Order: sequence, then C-alpha cells, then structure tokens
Amino acid sequence: MTPQPLAYIHPDAKIAKSVEIEPFATIHENVEIGEGTWIGSNVTIMDGAIIGKNCKIFPGAVVSAIPQDLKFSGEETTVEIGDNTVVREFATVNRGTKASYKTIIGKNCMLMAYSHIAHDCIIGDNCILANAATLAGHIIIDDFAIVGGLSAVHQFVNIGTHVMISGGSLVRKDVPPYTKAAREPLSFVGVNSIGLRRRGFSNEKINEIQDIYRVIYLKNKNVTQALAYIEANMDATPERDEVLAFIAKSTRGIMKGYGHINKMQ
Repeated sequence: MTPQPLAYIHPDAKIAKSVEIEPFATIHENVEIGEGTWIGSNVTIMDGAIIGKNCKIFPGAVVSAIPQDLKFSGEETTVEIGDNTVVREFATVNRGTKASYKTIIGKNCMLMAYSHIAHDCIIGDNCILANAATLAGHIIIDDFAIVGGLSAVHQFVNIGTHVMISGGSLVRKDVPPYTKAAREPLSFVGVNSIGLRRRGFSNEKINEIQDIYRVIYLKNKNVTQALAYIEANMDATPERDEVLAFIAKSTRGIMKGYGHINKMQ
C-alpha cells in the first residue's frame, strides 16, 4: 500500500500491500483489508471491518458503523465482506450486536448506491441489492438472490437462494427459494426461470421446481398439506429438499400466492 497523504489510516489497521486508498478516506484501527481492494474517496471504514480481496468500495460508503439498535451496548462485533464484492456510493453496512456478533456479506456481491444492511444480517454469495434496498436486522439472504431497488425487508425475514424480488417491495414474510416475488402485499408470481436458466439450470430441473410451487400455491392446499403432498409424491432431489426445509423452518411464514395466477412462466 502506498500511503495517501490526504487519507486518514490508523497505524494499527491491517491493510494488504496492494490496497488502493483514495484521498479523504478514513480507515479506523480495528480494520483488515485484503489484497487488491480499492477504497474510494470519502469512504469511512470503522472498527470491526474485515474486508476481503479485490473488493471495490465507492465514495461515500460507510462500512462497520455501530448498529442502529438501542440494545447495542458497545460490544466488540464485526462486519465481514467476502472477496470481489462491490459496495457502491453511500451504501451503509452496520456491524453486529451480541445477538450474533457479526454482519456477513458473501463473495461476488453487489450492494448498489444507498443500499443499507443492518446489524446481524447474513448475505450469501453472488447476491445483489439494487439501489436503496434496505435490510433491517437479523435478515438472512441465500446465494444468488436479487432484491430490487427501493425495497424494504422486515427484520428476521429469510430470503431463499435464486430469488428475485421486484423493486419497491415491502418484504414482511419469508420468500422461498427459486421464486419471483412482487405486488402488494408481496406475493408469489412464479418461478425465477430466467435467472435459473442464466445460471445453468436445465429445463427439466426448472419444470421440477415449477411443479413443486404449483402444489404450494395453486392447488388449494394449505402449507402443511402442500408439504406433506410434495414429500409423499415427488422424488427427493436437492431442490425439492431445499424448498421443503426452507418452508419447514420458517418462523414468520412464507409469502402468499397471488389469487389471479393461473400459469407459471
């Protein structure tokens, strides 16, 4: 690392040699930054940040500020950001509380401008939060999920893998894997078939996932009945089992179906 005279870098921060830090950035004491990462001007990285390799953090972003939680009492907690993740302008990521002691963002993620990740969230790999998407505390988002711009996600909500959530959504319930979610109140609007094809899922596998969700949302069964039917009548596969496990462990309940759906795309 070549010291930038117009940036403030605490002498005890652990910063790899190839990190680039632009003018007016502020790096606090208890910070680790991996090889190849770029820190833009006017970025603030506060105590508890552990940032991986080849990340890009754009001007105005604030990483590892203390939680916006009145129960927080100064405990030592962290934000962990995986390799190759991009944090765009004025995005904010808060560190954990004593509930889990960490906020985690996986590898290859994109946090677009003005997005916010609150304390104790766990974000998987290859996820996208579009502009001004907002996560409350204790949210879990699995790999390859996309949250549309200006969406707000309620605390303790879980969002499954390969989910696509429409922009402007209010997410109050859990969103099961492989689905698209839209409308108000947030509802199932189909399987994320386009996203699945882009990620190499075969037509046969997508049809299997569609069959699962037809039972859950289109066959006039309650959730308990639907899960029992799927387990008894559909072959066990990793995707089937993932859907069943996600719904079975949901504490907030899953999003509802939309009454006018009569086919799946």
